[in-house]
Amino acid sequence: MNILLAGATGKMGRMLIDRLKDSEHCIVAGYAAEEDPTSSFPVYLDIDDCEETEQIDVIIDFSSPRAFGDLVFFALRNKIPIVIATTGFSEDQEKKIAAAADHIPVFHSKNMSLGVNIMQVVVEQLAAKLGDFDIEIIEKHHRYKADSPSGTAKMLFESVNKGRKRSLKALEGRSGFYPGRSHEEVGISAIRGGTIVGEHTVLFAGEDEIIEVKHTANSRAVFANGAIKAAEFLIKQGVGLYDMNDVLR
Repeated sequence: MNILLAGATGKMGRMLIDRLKDSEHCIVAGYAAEEDPTSSFPVYLDIDDCEETEQIDVIIDFSSPRAFGDLVFFALRNKIPIVIATTGFSEDQEKKIAAAADHIPVFHSKNMSLGVNIMQVVVEQLAAKLGDFDIEIIEKHHRYKADSPSGTAKMLFESVNKGRKRSLKALEGRSGFYPGRSHEEVGISAIRGGTIVGEHTVLFAGEDEIIEVKHTANSRAVFANGAIKAAEFLIKQGVGLYDMNDVLR
């Protein structure tokens, strides 16, 4: 599998390069905001300068929402499947991702960890079965994470909301005076500090008992491994929009 890696000089890009060192897969080109003279493959600052299109089987995107437009247009123009592992997209960008899937295979997930995607299924079922429990979501990340709350926290909210038949409302952070919370309210709290890779907790609080479902990423390797699995899956698919649930089936 020949890969074009977007975000090749970032932390996740470097992690993916490391995970592929002894793999049968090959990164044939990179796309980044800065040059990397030490790279074993060409890294382009302008995606249109990429000359490896005939060799690329799939694009793995660990860049940023700022690079989204040029990258997806490149994928569409060259009919290349794309794994979008970047988070923090606007609502308009999410619509463009869905539109791109009408023409090429697109994999899009707000979290590439296999464990988090299993967690999605579990919290949906708990939300449905524990109908009288209050729900809270807490996410923790390193000090450099730009978007808040995380895409994964939003994804987990969608899961519990689905379990409660779309009756819930998200409250992103709390401040001021609250005489009480409504049963439909789901507070989403974001913590930023240090080098926390990623931690997500969904808390179900009932009368005299609490259930917590928690996922902790100890290394960015879990996201790189998930992206590789997604790419292996995607190159065998036809046009459409896919996520980690499709990989896990």
